[in-house]
Order: sequence, then C-alpha cells, then structure tokens
Amino acid sequence: MHAIRSILGTAAGLLALLSIAAATGFRLRGAYWTWRRETAFGSDPSRWPPARERRRMILEYARWVASIRRMARR
Repeated sequence: MHAIRSILGTAAGLLALLSIAAATGFRLRGAYWTWRRETAFGSDPSRWPPARERRRMILEYARWVASIRRMARR
C-alpha cells in the first residue's frame, strides 16, 4: 500500500511541476526557475549536491507541491 501511495504521490508531483512549467511558459532558464534553483541549491553550481541527490530533492519538492495543492482544494 505504501509503494502505491508513493507512486501516486510522485505522479501527482510530476503533474504539479508540469503545471508550474506550463505557467512559466516552459522557460526553465527564466527568472522563476533560476530563483527556484538558487533557493534550493545555492548560486554556485560547484557546491550543489550530486545529480542523483538533486533529482531526489526535486521529486520531494514535486510531491510537496502536489500535497499543498491538494490541501488548498479542501
């Protein structure tokens, strides 16, 4: 049951990120995404965590966004 919930949470998170990307015109190097990236990882790419860890963190953020949106609908 936990695995299914995790998969559904990740899918909902990815849809939430897709929604945000659409709202920003898919300009992933634009002001919003630059701000988001620097807020999450800092402005110095040499100090960022490894790519695998960044992907894990992005998925965690995506699941959080989906949960906030779900709570806002209630």
